[in-house]
Amino acid sequence: MEYRKLGLTDINVSVICLGTMTWGEQNTEAEAHEQLSYAIDQGVNFIDTAELYAVPARAETQGKTEEHIGTWLSKRGKRDDLIIATKIAGPGLYTKHIREAADYTGETIAEAVDGSLKRLQTDYIDLYQIHWPARRTNFFGVRGYSKVDTWENNFLTILESLQKQVDAGKIRYIGISNETPWGLMEYLKLHAVHGLPRVMSVQNPYSLLNRTYEVGLAEMSIREKAGLLAYSPMAFGMLSGKFHKGTDKPTDRINKFKTMSRYNTDNCREATRQYIAIAEKYVMTPSQMSLAWVNHQQFLTANIIGATSMIQLKENISSIDIILSKECIKEINHVHNMIPNPAP
Repeated sequence: MEYRKLGLTDINVSVICLGTMTWGEQNTEAEAHEQLSYAIDQGVNFIDTAELYAVPARAETQGKTEEHIGTWLSKRGKRDDLIIATKIAGPGLYTKHIREAADYTGETIAEAVDGSLKRLQTDYIDLYQIHWPARRTNFFGVRGYSKVDTWENNFLTILESLQKQVDAGKIRYIGISNETPWGLMEYLKLHAVHGLPRVMSVQNPYSLLNRTYEVGLAEMSIREKAGLLAYSPMAFGMLSGKFHKGTDKPTDRINKFKTMSRYNTDNCREATRQYIAIAEKYVMTPSQMSLAWVNHQQFLTANIIGATSMIQLKENISSIDIILSKECIKEINHVHNMIPNPAP
């Protein structure tokens, strides 16, 4: 396993981070525990979750993912060798079942932190993240920004509220998710002016089908030491090739949850078809090549992989051992230049 610093902290996190959002929906508690134990045995020390999970968001499964991690932690009996990250859900129609007052305030942040601590059965959270902006920008599966809301800048309130959680020993460091360069800049500016917690990471989508992070945020990640935690690196499984080869199942995310379709477009399928051909040419599985591409990015801190089976998990973790040749990278970039960022 390879490790990288989490922002400006003294924490070394594994480049492969174990994503968990299927646990409690597509995976049982026993399967979650099996995945955790295997990943840790392979050198993974970084686990990412959220109070919103399992996905898709619904009242019946909300918090189940954190609960499954908590029961595993309780059985394991060790905590300090792991880096656990979770997130507070923000405003949206699909979060009303979590809390009615969904905006980020001192009260909602305190409530969310305490809820996650209880479900995770731990005394502290290593990395606490704002799951998405309260303002209408960077929505899941939506590109661009147009000012259509009445949002008032609440970044200072967020940081002051998070400072209280740091002072209480409940969280160690903070991160943001689904953010823009402007958002990261604002957080860093307020940290510098007021001495409030500093953003150490940005968890945004990044894959062969969505390389938009490379514009703006990549440079900021490198220069400001706030690296990317890449989510959806397999584009909901599209980049595995199973949908092209007919080996997909009705239970696969794209098939089961029709509203989660941003990676299932004609352009995404065509780009993936060409990526599959490149992987086969260089004797890799499409999954291994797709994940190895993410792993080697200079602005990356960790690649958040997820799996619904142990076979998938083992293949995904093995990507850490793959080095892409210059010729392979050149061919990948050619496809990207022809079909750039087909998924939002």
